[in-house]
Amino acid sequence: MSAPAPVLIGDMTWTDYVARLKSDPVIILPVGSLEQHGPHSPLATDTIIPIEIGKAVAARIGALVAPAIAYGYKSMPRTGGGNHFPGTTSLDGDTLTRLTRDILTEFARHGARRVLVLDSHYENEMFLIEGIDLALRDLRAWGVEGLKIMKARYFEFVSEATLSKVFPDGFPGWPLEHAGVMTTSVLLHLRPHLIHMDRVPNQPPIHYPPYDVFPVDPRSGTQTGILASAAAATAEKGALLFQEFVEGIAKAATAEFALANRGA
Repeated sequence: MSAPAPVLIGDMTWTDYVARLKSDPVIILPVGSLEQHGPHSPLATDTIIPIEIGKAVAARIGALVAPAIAYGYKSMPRTGGGNHFPGTTSLDGDTLTRLTRDILTEFARHGARRVLVLDSHYENEMFLIEGIDLALRDLRAWGVEGLKIMKARYFEFVSEATLSKVFPDGFPGWPLEHAGVMTTSVLLHLRPHLIHMDRVPNQPPIHYPPYDVFPVDPRSGTQTGILASAAAATAEKGALLFQEFVEGIAKAATAEFALANRGA
C-alpha cells in the first residue's frame, strides 16, 4: 500500500508543490494566535487546533495545508482575557490584514484558485475579512481571476446536540469559552501532554459589562486568564468536538468548491 500523499505545504519541495497544484486543490490556511489560555493550556492553543483540523480536513478532500499564521490580533478582555497577559504576543490589525492579503495573493500567483482560511482566534475576524477583500481587489486589478476564498471559524461547526453533551449545564457562549471546556477538551484529545488539568482554576464565569473601556485596567477582569472554568473538559468530549468540526468543514468545503463534481 502506498503512503498517503503529504498535505503540509511546508514539508514539500517546490517541484512536488507545483505537481500537486495541477489538480487544483483547496489550500487551507490555518490562522491562530500566540495567546494565554489560562494556567492549564498552551499559548499556541489557537494555532494547534486549526492546524490539526486542517490536516484532517485535507486528508478527506485532497487539500493542502499551508503553514499557519501563528499570531493574531490583540486579545480583548471580554473574549480572551486581555492583551496584558505575559506570553500573549499580538499583531496590529493592519499587520494581520496585510499579512493575510500578501499570503493569499502569493497563493494565487502560484496558481491556486481555492483557499480555505480556517480561523481559531475570536479577535481575528474582521482583519482576516479585510485581508481577503484586499487580496481579491488587487488580484482583479492585476487581471488575475477565479480565486475563491472560504473563511470559516471552526468552532461554529458544532450542532446543538453536541453542545448539549459537552455542556450539560448549559452552553455559556463562545466569548466565555476562551480557555474553557471546548478548547481544553480538544487539546486533551489532540495533545494531552500539553494540558495540566490540576492547574485549572476553580472559579465562576467572568461576566463583563456589554461595553469596552480603554485603556484596559488589568485589575477589572479575569486574573487567571480564563473566562469560564475548564474543569469539565475531557478527552472524550474533545474527540466528539474534533470529529464534528472536521466533518462539518469538509462538507462545507466540498459544497462551496464543488469538489464532489470533480471526484474529489
